[in-house]
Amino acid sequence: MRGILGWGGYLPHRRLDRSAIRPVAGTGGGAGTRTVASYDEDTTTMAVAAARHALRGAPARPRALWFATTEPAYLDKSNATAVHAALRLDRTVAAYDASGSVHSAMGALRAGLDGAGPALVVASDLRTGLPGGPDEAAGGDGAAALLVGSDHDAPVLAEPLAWTSLTEEFLDRWRTPGAPASRLWEERFGETRYTGLGLETLKLALDEAGTAPSDVSTLIVAGLHERAAKAVAARSGVPADRVADRLGAQAGNVGAAQPALLLADALERARPGQTVVLVTLSDGADAVVFRTTGALAAHRPGRTVAAQLASGVPVSYGTYLAWRGLLPVEPPRRPEPARPSAPAAGRNREWKFGFVGSRGDDGTVRLPPSPLDDARHPMADATGTIVTFTVDRLAYSPSPPVVFAVVDFDGGGRLPVELTDVDEGEVRIGGRVEMTFRRLFTAEGVHNYFWKARPVRDAEESG
Repeated sequence: MRGILGWGGYLPHRRLDRSAIRPVAGTGGGAGTRTVASYDEDTTTMAVAAARHALRGAPARPRALWFATTEPAYLDKSNATAVHAALRLDRTVAAYDASGSVHSAMGALRAGLDGAGPALVVASDLRTGLPGGPDEAAGGDGAAALLVGSDHDAPVLAEPLAWTSLTEEFLDRWRTPGAPASRLWEERFGETRYTGLGLETLKLALDEAGTAPSDVSTLIVAGLHERAAKAVAARSGVPADRVADRLGAQAGNVGAAQPALLLADALERARPGQTVVLVTLSDGADAVVFRTTGALAAHRPGRTVAAQLASGVPVSYGTYLAWRGLLPVEPPRRPEPARPSAPAAGRNREWKFGFVGSRGDDGTVRLPPSPLDDARHPMADATGTIVTFTVDRLAYSPSPPVVFAVVDFDGGGRLPVELTDVDEGEVRIGGRVEMTFRRLFTAEGVHNYFWKARPVRDAEESG
């Protein structure tokens, strides 16, 4: 039996209130909030965050990694390898990219389920539209990871009973390479095509699984076409109170990450023996029928989707536009950083991507690692305490000021490190922090990834 062994979701810390859009852009906006990736986040860093949640405490390590996104940090270069390096996966673990379409996330999940051995399937997306447009308000940023494998690897928590796919070519949504936003055909056209495809796919999958719509415990309908998703849910035959919230009011539509994120949220609420159905509308339709197992009762997910939804803080519309590159602002009056060295990054891969220090014979933890120490000491999961900090308004940053702190880590090790997901008035000596994989800067098209510290907040600790 193959199925889902674990999962993890990631939602950025910042939230944009949609009501702030119309006064500036003159149109758009609406009610609720959407998640906003910080200036130092991209689809790769968010993928790492979701994958770390999925792997924390997992009884099986993946033998393959699949990374799906519509907004890759690189073209002509794998992004999955950076996720692989940050997770410190073995060199024998293959890493593959699946990019370009929301549908690619479902292809990656199917490849993981059809493969041999445990596989980690990660989907991550940044959804951006032109200021005042519907995609800007309805979109969201986030990532989700599913660890899949067989019951020989670890207890299966949800088993797929049926998977039906229908592929159909029609022009509903498209974006040419380099374009800042997607373009859409007339909305009723996409609604008509997707509604029929979704209902047909759902019926075929339920028939294959021998399940009636009335027996479905949770129905998830994912996809970028909101009206079609609502129509499929309404006409599915599944009682309305069993249709999963698409999290649009709090997080927005996170694109390629939405199917896995909504599935993770549903599994965190599910009980053993329930039927969870995932329907995805994208360049056709997919329907997967899952049955939760008895092992779900003992599973304790890390930072739940619900806890992350409850822990966000506001970001201004102007800051959002600047972070997205849609509002040019005065750059820092300092020389821009030089392009990172590829040979240097390759030589220091464990430190730069994996945040691995060293431990001496006397037990001293050294950060960065010392060449004189034989023992390597992973630090990515370490927490620490701020012993002093400074707010630097002169250093180069896409979002000044820069907050630096000296952190003493539990179990040993001290490091001056940049803080993120924090306002300067929030920092205090004695504050607790955890590590997060981020992008320091980009120079000449090269992304300089490393680790920063972020506050450990009560809501996240409990999640």
